[in-house]
Amino acid sequence: MQGVRVLEVAQFTFVPAAGAILADWGADVIKVEHPVRGDTQRGFINMGGFQLDPNRHPLIEHPNRGKRSVGIDVSKPEGQEVLYELAQVSDVFLTNYMPQAREKNKFDVEHIRAVNPNIIYARGSAYGDKGPERLVGGFDGTAFWTRSGVGHALTPEELGGALSQGIPAFGDSIGGMNIAGGIAAALFHRDRTGEALEVDVSLLSTAWWAAGASVTQGMETGETMRSQMSDTIGPTVNPFLGNYQTSDGGTINLCIVSPTGYIRDTFEHLGLAELADDPRFRDVLPLIEHAAEAAERIAEAIRSRPFEYWRRHLKTMKGQWAPFQSLVDLATDEQAIANDMVVEVEAADGGEPFRVVRGPVQFNHEPLETTRAPQASEHTEVVLMELGLDWDRIGKLKDVGAIA
Repeated sequence: MQGVRVLEVAQFTFVPAAGAILADWGADVIKVEHPVRGDTQRGFINMGGFQLDPNRHPLIEHPNRGKRSVGIDVSKPEGQEVLYELAQVSDVFLTNYMPQAREKNKFDVEHIRAVNPNIIYARGSAYGDKGPERLVGGFDGTAFWTRSGVGHALTPEELGGALSQGIPAFGDSIGGMNIAGGIAAALFHRDRTGEALEVDVSLLSTAWWAAGASVTQGMETGETMRSQMSDTIGPTVNPFLGNYQTSDGGTINLCIVSPTGYIRDTFEHLGLAELADDPRFRDVLPLIEHAAEAAERIAEAIRSRPFEYWRRHLKTMKGQWAPFQSLVDLATDEQAIANDMVVEVEAADGGEPFRVVRGPVQFNHEPLETTRAPQASEHTEVVLMELGLDWDRIGKLKDVGAIA
């Protein structure tokens, strides 16, 4: 996407994550921040109970790497004029501000299109840009996890309460990828037809797409799947599909959706070769009929050895399985590393490099090269000089507090 300029007037993670993806793909992303406080998320000093270093800030680095930051007070007429000048030379305008704020500060689609009719205008919202809750804000914890039904589906009924999301910016990151894809499609459409589109993605629609198979099932039957408690011993229909605990408290997930052709190999790898000749288990239909018995035998077998044994031993098994890992484990996972999923950027504090996760799309097997997230207003003067502003005007804008 080299040659594409994105003007981002957004904060937190949902929409800035889209800007990060576009920057990963080569776009020049200019992040507009308040000239005094910057992105509100810069002030977050705690994430899930963990203290955050403002110079090594996951909630800033993850959705803002690869960008340039310009400090503009969009509530001031002088700041709005600078914003319009940037919009004139941009391909995409990207925002997650509420409709009221966009209208009040004159960067709604009408004002931006007035200075650049060919700009793609992309909005991220909690619940969508239409309907009775158009003016209602939200985060991924409310719109993506709670309101959508995703949290309900992932909370075991036996728990007797509701699980919290557990991963900061979970829906935000997925939604940001959706926005980036929509923008790419809109750029292609503009190239082919000359028409500049408006692009909308909500956290609610992101959740429903992610859970689309279950949502469709629910609309069809009135019922959906729900997560099970960890003490549930195997599945009741397919014993080759479920989580099984190891002797040291680890978990191995078997995911052999269709056992046909895998029965003997699976039992042999689990140290249960005799079951492959047992008429109750040697073919698919009797295996399903006696699933509870097979699941109990599998549970006993996996429970007899430690996690690391199974992680090594099952590598030659034909059927699908996976070790139940933590997010920290993945940082040293040889497959993740081989596929360049972790990227190092220079740290703002000059210390050890900061590691970030690359987006899920990779082109030509090439590793991602990017830069750290900018400090607030770090590139104001450089960007405005590229725009053609002279030092005299830049100084006057600073004097009235329109830029930083």
